[in-house]
Amino acid sequence: MHRNASSRDTNSQKFTKLKRVETDPDPDIYDITYVDISPSEGSSSPLSRSPWAVQVDPTDVEPAYSTAKSTAASTDETKIYSPNILMGSLVREEGHIYSLATSGDLLYTGSDSKNIRVWKNHIEFSSFKSNSGLVKAIVLAGDKIFTGHQDGKIRVWKASSRDSNVFRRVGTMPNLRDYIRNSIAPSSYFNFTRRNRTSTSAQGFRHLDAISCLALSEDKRLLYSGSWDKTFKVWRVSDLRCLESVNAHEDAVNAVVSGFDGLVFTGSADGTVKVWRREDQAKETKHFFSETLLKQDCAVTAIAVDQSATLVYCGSSDGTVNFWQRDHNMKNGGVLKGHKLAVLCLVAAGSLLFSGSADLGIRVWRRPERGGGGGGGGVHVCISVLTGHAGPVKCLAVERDQESASGERRWIVYSGSLDRSVKMWRVSENSPPIESRSADPFSGPSELTVAPSFSAQGRISPKK
Repeated sequence: MHRNASSRDTNSQKFTKLKRVETDPDPDIYDITYVDISPSEGSSSPLSRSPWAVQVDPTDVEPAYSTAKSTAASTDETKIYSPNILMGSLVREEGHIYSLATSGDLLYTGSDSKNIRVWKNHIEFSSFKSNSGLVKAIVLAGDKIFTGHQDGKIRVWKASSRDSNVFRRVGTMPNLRDYIRNSIAPSSYFNFTRRNRTSTSAQGFRHLDAISCLALSEDKRLLYSGSWDKTFKVWRVSDLRCLESVNAHEDAVNAVVSGFDGLVFTGSADGTVKVWRREDQAKETKHFFSETLLKQDCAVTAIAVDQSATLVYCGSSDGTVNFWQRDHNMKNGGVLKGHKLAVLCLVAAGSLLFSGSADLGIRVWRRPERGGGGGGGGVHVCISVLTGHAGPVKCLAVERDQESASGERRWIVYSGSLDRSVKMWRVSENSPPIESRSADPFSGPSELTVAPSFSAQGRISPKK
């Protein structure tokens, strides 16, 4: 469901202390984290010169397994990969992290402190504040920043043309024109109903409950917002006007994603995943119900789309991830199991799927490449379990690591948690599956790495 997520105690895990590692600035306390990490041939990266990165002497860490014993790791393909590591943490003791977005060298974080913070090169660059409290979603569209809030409103921000580290609110959705249109000719705009959370209908140009998710259309012209009021709404990015309101589910909408071929996917606490077909009609855009992909007893908590492989992933409160493939007429392709508690967030990048969970971990799944069987669907393998958060992993954002070695594709992954921190990971698509190394990644410690926790100004922050 969309209510409070549970978590498990990490104090039961035993870690081996590493010797002090000197960095600039000198750290005094380290965030020592158990992560799934594999031996590497090494490759240069600007991140190695980042204040986030900590250089660890290989003699400080004893490998938990030998690649010589792994058949998968002995192939030519898997020899070219970097270790999957925790690179650092952003710590701001002000609120749980509920939303993330990244673009270029900027990272945006939203929390329940009312603040949206902007980080540049992993140091706080700017911040702006709303009066609504919890920032549940952030989407970037050109020079506009859209934030979805607990009060059911979407706020729009822009960086000042005079000062790039000053951000100003340039709009609120719904805007004044929406109110005026509805008051003059409500019948031609929407069938508006008064606020009633128990009602099965929640039509109108404004959300009647918290906004849970935001997403852009494929062409970036439309913004979709999902809400606990059981609807999703369609907004035009250019003039911030609400174009359509769809009564989508029987319970809260927890996820909305624009997919491929003009399709939109919504997931709800009512246990269903629905598909909607977009049709552009003259000056209007309409969405029509197409089919229900999933109907189950537990809540749907997250949805992600892999555009290149035309795959749709759905995370649920029971810890599973279902997926469907367009090439097979949206037939269910299987279930990914491994999380012990609810899957709270999903993001696809390259051939990888990242799933964050209330069990405090992030699982990294790799699908078969197109042409390698199933057109990108079929058997997925788990190549890493990234652990280190002390609270449920609530949101994820991914960007390409531009300094990947030749023949390797790496990703920088940001994870936001209800432990009030954002962690940064480096993950390689060439990593061998966990199954080739250990039957259970939680059965014993893998290699350890260390990374400093940084405060707002990029200084080491004592761990509390």
